[in-house]
Amino acid sequence: MSEAILEVRHLSKSFGSNAVLKDIDFTVRPGDVTSIIGASGSGKSTLLRCINLLETPTNGEVIFHGQNVAGKGVNAASYRSKVGMVFQSFNLFNNMTVLENCIVGQTKVLKKNKEEAQTNALKYLEQVGMAPYINARPRQISGGQKQRVAIARALAMEPEVLLFDEPTSALDPEMVGEVLAVMRDLARAGMTMLVVTHEMAFARDVSNHVVYMAGGVICEEGAPIDIFNHPKQARTQEFLSRFMER
Repeated sequence: MSEAILEVRHLSKSFGSNAVLKDIDFTVRPGDVTSIIGASGSGKSTLLRCINLLETPTNGEVIFHGQNVAGKGVNAASYRSKVGMVFQSFNLFNNMTVLENCIVGQTKVLKKNKEEAQTNALKYLEQVGMAPYINARPRQISGGQKQRVAIARALAMEPEVLLFDEPTSALDPEMVGEVLAVMRDLARAGMTMLVVTHEMAFARDVSNHVVYMAGGVICEEGAPIDIFNHPKQARTQEFLSRFMER
């Protein structure tokens, strides 16, 4: 079994007296596609934000290649260039073109020269089908197109792991498919991905590992066939039965 790229150990997060995450443990290995599923409010997005250091864990460790990045003295920007994140609300810079959105992180964080950054950005915009829109601004493109640009922007940093926080939840139904198709291609190409999603077909068919969360804890985790076909916990069974009825 390959060595872990990312380990979450005894991770907890509280906001005041509200414990949102409680003693979370799991491991991500190179090439894993881990889907995190569960009802709204179960702590899934907070978990991703802790892994990306957008939130500071109250307790526990986030270990990247053996180093606890949740400790003091870690260069968060450098770490985030290796563990990228795609947000449900896209988070594009509205005053920049599509191409500029995909260049800025490379020049500011990776210190690439503009020519090299542009070549790299174009490669990934081509990969997600957004090369024809390089001069458009975010307000001129659809939600699905914005999300594909956001994915290209994250890929242009050439991260080792990509985190997706409900990447299709802000999209109209007809746009969901185009974003999921890009994510399926990334999975096939071996990208290590951690995906918070309500898309059960993606979790079942594309992931190799599924984590079911409820009430701030991991209730059950395992291979998709085990979680979807033979869930052990009553809460998992109830949650999945609601989704399968839809």
